[in-house]
Amino acid sequence: MNREAIKDLIKWKNREHRKPLIIHGARQVGKTWLMKEFGKTHYEKIAYINFENNERMEHLFNGNLDIPRLITALQIESGVTIDDKNTLIIFDEIQEVPKALTSLKYFCENAPQYHIVAAGSLLGVALHPGTSFPVGKVDFMDLYPLNFTEFLNATGNENLVSLLETQDFELITSFKGRFIDLLKQYYYIGGMPEVVIRFIETNDYTIVREVQNKLLMAYEQDFSKHAPNDAVPRIRMLWSSIPAQLAKENRKFVYGLIRQGARAKEFELAIQWLLDCGLIYKVSRIKKPDMPLMAYQDFNAFKLFILDVGLLSAMSDLDIKSLLEGNSVFEEFKGALTEQYMLQQLITNKDIKPFYWSAERSNGEIDFVFQSGMDIVPLEVKAAENLQAKSLKSYCLRYKPKYAIRTSLSDYRKEEWLTNLPLYAINEILNILEDVKHF
Repeated sequence: MNREAIKDLIKWKNREHRKPLIIHGARQVGKTWLMKEFGKTHYEKIAYINFENNERMEHLFNGNLDIPRLITALQIESGVTIDDKNTLIIFDEIQEVPKALTSLKYFCENAPQYHIVAAGSLLGVALHPGTSFPVGKVDFMDLYPLNFTEFLNATGNENLVSLLETQDFELITSFKGRFIDLLKQYYYIGGMPEVVIRFIETNDYTIVREVQNKLLMAYEQDFSKHAPNDAVPRIRMLWSSIPAQLAKENRKFVYGLIRQGARAKEFELAIQWLLDCGLIYKVSRIKKPDMPLMAYQDFNAFKLFILDVGLLSAMSDLDIKSLLEGNSVFEEFKGALTEQYMLQQLITNKDIKPFYWSAERSNGEIDFVFQSGMDIVPLEVKAAENLQAKSLKSYCLRYKPKYAIRTSLSDYRKEEWLTNLPLYAINEILNILEDVKHF
């Protein structure tokens, strides 16, 4: 499996002022595999330490954090002689030993020559608010489920990825049917590594759904195991409400859909806990599309998405027959899967921070808005081949953006006031924007 994050790890390795690296991400998005694969392909040796249920390491890090002492113990624990030039030190499930997290500060300050990557579910990190976190002494990287490009690569469709990268849309359109079939698969399977691997091994959608349901069950068990006891019922209610929230015509989060009379204050902790764990993503409304977008956030209006489109399809009990019935899957519960898909592709691009815009006193809404250099780009998401873009047209007349993008199942076309980009080509969005800017 080829993960694009490997490229970021290579850049980190070659950085002049490299710090220990912490990889953020929800459970089961592939953090352990990524660290080991990186070590295997770019270092001579790996010193792998798993802190889960490891009393020896807990005892070690609760003592003196002298670097030579730690290195000696890590060598014994891993069975590997650690060389500061060709050994990758991996701290897995680091949240289980909070003092190991603290030690990264001392590695940064006193022994920056060592190559250290650490990961642990955010569930665990959220457990230890009193831990001395090494602020400013570590680098960070986010890991998400596979995006559509990674899914294509994993399923043996590297040639289609190369074709998208050429941006030869006349040729790309010739293979439109193939792209759409694979996109349907992705809506159902999603990008959780275990699910994708099982599909590749079996080509069985029943097994796909079984693995997804097991993952969802594991997340729910984590609520009980790791969240504050008094917050668990609210976390469960909020998590379960997300498919219904996204199925509304207006996907703005409404507390009343959790339960009648629910208020924001009751669910603030539940939202933050799920955000910290990487299980949901929050997209805030902006009051005005101006630079910088962060300054125009409306903190009272937002949308919540979950971490993976395949898991959303499982939570919603999407029938496998929808993959066979033309393009109906793209319009399932009012295009909710399509908007979830789009958000998932956007967040894997480090240069895009998505927001959304809606008018104060009308139904006008732009699904996503983001900064690209000095420009604010509106992005309207259309399920299937629906090309009506009333909200986008109204927005453009009002704010006159230099560039506007609509994404749908329709073919690529550059019009006077907007560019239509096929859903399956959305990961080329920044490259397309560059071309449009020079058009």
